[in-house]
Amino acid sequence: MRLGYRYLSLKNAVWDEETNIFPDLFRAAIARINPGIESDDIDRLLTDVKLLLDNEDLGKAFYEKLTERSGIRLIDFENFSNNSFHVVTELTCKNGDDEFRPDITVLINGMPLVFIEVKKPNNREGVLAERNRIITRCRNHRFRRFINITQLMVFSNNMEYEDGSPHPIEGAFYASPSYDSPVFNYFREEEELNLADLLADVDDVLENEVLRDNNLNVIKHSPEFLSNKAPDTPTNRICTSLLSRDRLAFLLRFALVYVNEADGLHKHVMRYPQIFATKAIERKLDAGVRMGIIWHTQGSGKTALAYYNTRFLTDYFQRRGIIPKFYFIVDRIDLLTQAQREFSGRGLIVHTIDSRDAFARDIKTTQVLHNHTGKPEITVINIQKFQDDPDVVHAEDYDVSIQRVYFLDEVHRSYNPQGSFLANLSQSDRNAIKIGLTGTPLLGDDYNSRALFGDYIHKYYYNASIADGYTLRLIREEIATNYKLSLQEALAAVELQQGDIDRKLIYAHPKFVEPMLDYIVRDFEKSRSALGDASIGGMVICDSADQAHQMFKIFNTVYAAQPTPAYAVQDSAQELIAATQPESYAARTLLENRTRSAALILHDVGNKDERKNWVEDFKAGKIDLLFVYNMLLTGFDAKRLKKLYLGRVIR
Repeated sequence: MRLGYRYLSLKNAVWDEETNIFPDLFRAAIARINPGIESDDIDRLLTDVKLLLDNEDLGKAFYEKLTERSGIRLIDFENFSNNSFHVVTELTCKNGDDEFRPDITVLINGMPLVFIEVKKPNNREGVLAERNRIITRCRNHRFRRFINITQLMVFSNNMEYEDGSPHPIEGAFYASPSYDSPVFNYFREEEELNLADLLADVDDVLENEVLRDNNLNVIKHSPEFLSNKAPDTPTNRICTSLLSRDRLAFLLRFALVYVNEADGLHKHVMRYPQIFATKAIERKLDAGVRMGIIWHTQGSGKTALAYYNTRFLTDYFQRRGIIPKFYFIVDRIDLLTQAQREFSGRGLIVHTIDSRDAFARDIKTTQVLHNHTGKPEITVINIQKFQDDPDVVHAEDYDVSIQRVYFLDEVHRSYNPQGSFLANLSQSDRNAIKIGLTGTPLLGDDYNSRALFGDYIHKYYYNASIADGYTLRLIREEIATNYKLSLQEALAAVELQQGDIDRKLIYAHPKFVEPMLDYIVRDFEKSRSALGDASIGGMVICDSADQAHQMFKIFNTVYAAQPTPAYAVQDSAQELIAATQPESYAARTLLENRTRSAALILHDVGNKDERKNWVEDFKAGKIDLLFVYNMLLTGFDAKRLKKLYLGRVIR
């Protein structure tokens, strides 16, 4: 209520139990934000919304309607305060005999777009039980309409975060809806919020009405109630950060995206570093700064950040009568393929350029889109295709009314300040915006990222990403002593047999590879057992291509035909999975008899499409182990890769 929401008692309220939309609030708000609309049109709109919520699309069609800027609007984003804001408690989501009641539901124009679940602090079992209930609800087909209309979920037990926990329990988290298991994100406020402007006073009469309506008059003077009203408690902090009006308008409009992934459609919400990086870009542009670096650690979603900013900056420039054109620049063909997949999965049309002449033509053209659907588009460029010569593209004949925005990926490498590519960018359009993305900027004298691309716009470091659970800690495991001894014996035997020869040949010899591979396979299977997860994958970084060939050959001869052993799962791992991932333990049981599988990824094995398919099969969990040499060592995005066996020194 202090954030400007009006408390609504359910005792005499009327709402549509199929969708939990409040028709009277909906009609009044739609009439206000769409002047001149007829009441029949409002009724038809309400019927259309209910039909959209029946879709098996995670609410995608409804979200597109919710954020439409033309026609009849469901929300006024131009003047967000023109909408109506209500809050209710324990609004039942009911379908037949199935029901659940979120603790707090936030209504915008009578539509239940946000719900908040709160638990008592220091109640681990209660929190785990509530998490499980949320997952069960998300998977229940009878609750599809309620999941489809919800845009944000907040979950808090009013405790400070337990940083770095793989399954965080303490804290206040936010998530986008899911038909499976929602991903609960940390939120750490980075801006100095003016609470005097954001929070209004709530008088004693209104406070008493809310307490009385919820049968809680008795807590009025309790120390806990008084302390929990402070704006700096974890629950209140996340509510202020996410649900104050400007923030909620930003989140609803720019921070939600539907992503087509291998296992279906998902709904993602911006992570907090992406939110504050986007706001930092806006401040830089407002100040006339046209280049800079986003320093976000690996795995923190830099490609996703670029996507979110195609949406945000399109709106930013359109409000100024300018049409933006977006480019994403990479320096490796595999990163181009990965960027294509990520952008197209989020609904962008991806246009690619793979020659200098094509790039020269593209930056001269007045055409913003290459597709004929009118859908938003990004052009992906691989700079490896550019010859490093002094020729530049001159700027006599292009339309300056177009605002070119370049996202340059991995600006810690491959951008030669004396080469033609950066000169082309500078000379072709001095008004272009250049945003460098890196997890590891160059800080030296010869090549310095800041000297080439400007100052830092926003930073998000490795330690913060670990604390937020987006990046896993790297744990270095020593190899077992008995394995070291067996390898030393194998080395001695080969040297005795072959004499003084190149160590690389020895390392690729079957007598050396066999004990090495035996150790890897045994360790990998024990790790799956210890972690209680039969889906994890492994990668072996081989010493040479010859060793990789030999290892793959022996694997297929000796191990591929054997069923995996049924190791007993540790009780603690079993409890953790049972507590945090209901049904997954049964689904991923380690006691199944199945054969092992592996793939050999070398530049001269198979063709490009075959190697791509093997990698995709690994990501999808169809392949257990990858044997590689000088492949997939950087920029390889595979969430299930948890074990890395280093058969050589990585510099």
